[in-house]
Amino acid sequence: MKILTCKGCQIYTLKQNCPKCGKKTQTIKPAKFSPEDRFGKYRRKAKNELQHKTD
Repeated sequence: MKILTCKGCQIYTLKQNCPKCGKKTQTIKPAKFSPEDRFGKYRRKAKNELQHKTD
């Protein structure tokens, strides 16, 4: 599941179309890499769990 954004309304959603204006949403740019990433272990854990569910 990816976070999407609407270029028209500038809102974030998980849906393919904006719930506010109905336009198609786009994926957002990934966050900048930082060696001091405080939430990296949680992202990696979620990614691993997602991969195991699809196997």
